[in-house]
Amino acid sequence: MGLVGIINGLFSLYTFLIVAYCLLSWFPGAYQTQLGQLLIKICHPYLKLFDFIPPIAGISFAPVVAIIVLQFVRNGVYMLLSLLLF
Repeated sequence: MGLVGIINGLFSLYTFLIVAYCLLSWFPGAYQTQLGQLLIKICHPYLKLFDFIPPIAGISFAPVVAIIVLQFVRNGVYMLLSLLLF
């Protein structure tokens, strides 16, 4: 599996957690559950960086932008690892 596989898994897991965090907003009281509180602690600090993006028609696109930025970071890490390891 190697280092690249582990890093890929961590980025994929964090992306999944952001999607789960966003889906919890559809269910009233979901953020007050233990799972909701855990996702808030993990995802909200990163998503808070994108609060400057205004919602359009009541829908926030900040999580979409956050996931896109996360993918750019993932690609940058891959490039750095390929330069350093190979």
